[in-house]
Amino acid sequence: MEVYWVSAYLIVAGLAIVQYLLLALLTWEHRRYVRSCMRGLSPHQATGRVALFAPCKGLDLDFEANLRALLRQDHDNFEVIFIVESTDDPAYPAIRRAMADHPWVPARVIAAGRATQSGQKVHNLLVATEHLSHRVKYLAFVDSDARPRPEWLRMLVSRLERPGLGAVTGYRWFTPARPTVANALVYSMNCDVLSLLTRSSHHLIWGGSWAIRREVFDTLHLRDAWKGTISDDLVASRLMRKSRLEVRFEPACVVASPLDVSLGQALGFIRRQYLVARLYTFDWWLFSLLGATFSSAIWLGNLAVLLCGLLTGTPSPWIPIAVSAVLYAVTVYRGALRQDLVKTYFPYWERASRRIRGFDVWANPLVEIAHWIGVASAAVGRLINWRGIRYYVVPGGQVQEIIRDDYAELQPIPEAQFYREAG
Repeated sequence: MEVYWVSAYLIVAGLAIVQYLLLALLTWEHRRYVRSCMRGLSPHQATGRVALFAPCKGLDLDFEANLRALLRQDHDNFEVIFIVESTDDPAYPAIRRAMADHPWVPARVIAAGRATQSGQKVHNLLVATEHLSHRVKYLAFVDSDARPRPEWLRMLVSRLERPGLGAVTGYRWFTPARPTVANALVYSMNCDVLSLLTRSSHHLIWGGSWAIRREVFDTLHLRDAWKGTISDDLVASRLMRKSRLEVRFEPACVVASPLDVSLGQALGFIRRQYLVARLYTFDWWLFSLLGATFSSAIWLGNLAVLLCGLLTGTPSPWIPIAVSAVLYAVTVYRGALRQDLVKTYFPYWERASRRIRGFDVWANPLVEIAHWIGVASAAVGRLINWRGIRYYVVPGGQVQEIIRDDYAELQPIPEAQFYREAG
């Protein structure tokens, strides 16, 4: 009997080593692709008007610096449309100050009113995209906690003329304010996901940094698909997949995202990400769950086999030690590959990030177990807490109920109010 379970263990351990080596190869390819793309940013310049939509709610960390980064893009034909729920939102005066400091940039801020059927972000986007100027050729979207580089918008839209391409997407790179365990866990998990992206993102869009051609936006009837939902990007991803349109990952569109969270906030953030994924892209959530379960099980299984070997002598304790050593060496190599990209993505942050980057390189087994907890915890529940608002989402991704805890003094606005300040 012992022969059978030892053989089964060796087979599973072999599969785990193969999986880790394939992930290392994918991480290496990500680094190669990023370096290749980042060497040739200057020549790219798309022609045509870009409408850049930035939904905002509350004050993100270093919020005004994020706003200034949006208004300092080097694209030669764009307008920034900021969207808030109400002028009572704390983000509103900060937006007005940033616009006043950049009077040469066409910009406006829209008070969209309270959402009653969709997520507040989706509602904001529905209001802002309702009456698009005929001059708009591209639509770009960015989150309020993102801080893009100056060429971000130009690179986001310059790839969109390629035939069969539905959208271009970037991703985030967290820049923690402090090297705490909570910040390190979120940072490391995010780096791990980013390192799996290569040229094609397999129809997946990240809503904090993406763009689409106006004609594709209209043809897909994306506004209709958004109505009654909470996730703008995963709904768009489903449409891209259904229409067999490619989504391209553009490294120059990876944005810095300041981060400083408690452990409870970190775990809540991770669970919310995967809960939304389960409700809108179940197959990707399931794939993440199986992968995280296998990775965590092999570490815990190695520990159990080691204890068994020490107590009974079967199998030899050196076998699980050797397996763990190989797996750990591969995770360290992957972490080193990921963190080497800081010099390419955000060289100005390299020196300040040594401690947090070291955690990603050396503590990956701990991160994998925390990752599994986050993915598995999203297996149940339909209540999503997002920026002070709770949404109850039914099968299919439709919002059934909205429960508000934020800004109790705000009153519903019967119609959108528009404010414009353009240079």
